[in-house]
Amino acid sequence: MNSSEVNVEKRAAGRSLLHNWLEERATELLDSSDSRSHINRHGHRGILTLDMTSKTQDETTVKATFTAPKGPGIRQKGLRAELLEKSLIKMISEQIHAELNPEPPAPELNSVTRADFTAGGFKPVRPAPSKERDYRSDQAITYWSENHQKIQGVTAVGTTQSPFKKNASFSTPISERLDDPMDFTL
Repeated sequence: MNSSEVNVEKRAAGRSLLHNWLEERATELLDSSDSRSHINRHGHRGILTLDMTSKTQDETTVKATFTAPKGPGIRQKGLRAELLEKSLIKMISEQIHAELNPEPPAPELNSVTRADFTAGGFKPVRPAPSKERDYRSDQAITYWSENHQKIQGVTAVGTTQSPFKKNASFSTPISERLDDPMDFTL
């Protein structure tokens, strides 16, 4: 390989930008010492300083020249005036915040029964019993005891007070029936 082929190969590997040619020419001598990948990874040694053991400084020129602005060093307002100003700012900011962000209205927690079925002014009153009842001896009043005449497959009912008690009239011979007012003679 001659030197022209090496230059073409170098230019193809790391093509410079149009306006970077000045920096390219300045570092061309340094590029020949190391491989291209090593230069890209670690940079050129000896460009900024000739002392290879020196470390970079932590302070930049901006940090070194910039100084923070300082106040006059004495109090401009009294302590009371300062506290009053802070409290007014806090109060006004709370008012503006309350105006811009009002709290949502409290939700109405009504059940369906309260909302739809409870009428205002209604007073429940228990009706007076029509006759005296004894829960120990009376027959229970149910749907079936009220409608025993309409039920199919029930034997003849002896008394209306106890329609589902044992009734042997179905199996009793006609001649032995004593309480039957009808005459079953043939």
